[in-house]
Amino acid sequence: MSKPTTISAVLDALDAIIDECISHKSRLGLFAYVYRRTTAEIASEIEKGNFENNERLEQFDVLFANLYIDAYKAFKAGEETSKVWEFAFKQDEKSLSILQHILLGMNAHINLDLSIAASQVMQGKNIQDLKADFDKVNDILYNITNELQDRLSRVSPLFFLLDWIGGKKDEKMIDFSMRKARQQSWNSANLFWSLGDADRQKAIIELDKLTENLSRIIANPKFILIKLTLKIISFFETQEVDKILLKMKEK
Repeated sequence: MSKPTTISAVLDALDAIIDECISHKSRLGLFAYVYRRTTAEIASEIEKGNFENNERLEQFDVLFANLYIDAYKAFKAGEETSKVWEFAFKQDEKSLSILQHILLGMNAHINLDLSIAASQVMQGKNIQDLKADFDKVNDILYNITNELQDRLSRVSPLFFLLDWIGGKKDEKMIDFSMRKARQQSWNSANLFWSLGDADRQKAIIELDKLTENLSRIIANPKFILIKLTLKIISFFETQEVDKILLKMKEK
């Protein structure tokens, strides 16, 4: 399949990954599904003309998506990819909770890929021109948080324990964490945008190492209560990956 050049083609590519993961019962499809759902929501907003520059936002989103799609294909082909994606993909067979598998993908894609894509799409332009649309995506993501949590609850019956730990404010916690991660990514994008090619590549390598370290914490939390809760949640989750993905996709 050729590299997607439109957001519609991105959705098709993500569907192909999800179908492949269902066929091979691969947990890599968990993040792919969540990413596909959020991308579809952004595509809908672009179609409605709700961004300041809808054409540029689509170019940005396609560039962003291709970083993930290329990493997935490279890993499957045994080729080199970023350290953070390599770590995330290698957890496929590990007995982590569904949420942890999704967070590993989100960490790699938001904390590394997003900053690279934002800096690349604005090369030769003023990166601040992208800021309003970049921030608008935060609101779009938060608006579907409840839906995604409901879908997770279908296959993770004790997912509600995170509500308890979060003082029943988990939506706000997720929103805060998402915004915080995207803000940090925006800061990194500004740094990458300001550097020459050689220095930019060095900075990307350093950020890759940092995000890989964060992935290791996601996979093995330091706080005992969180680690124990995730183990309990995972124990009672549906273990058949194909059924998990099909259940999450149901309307």
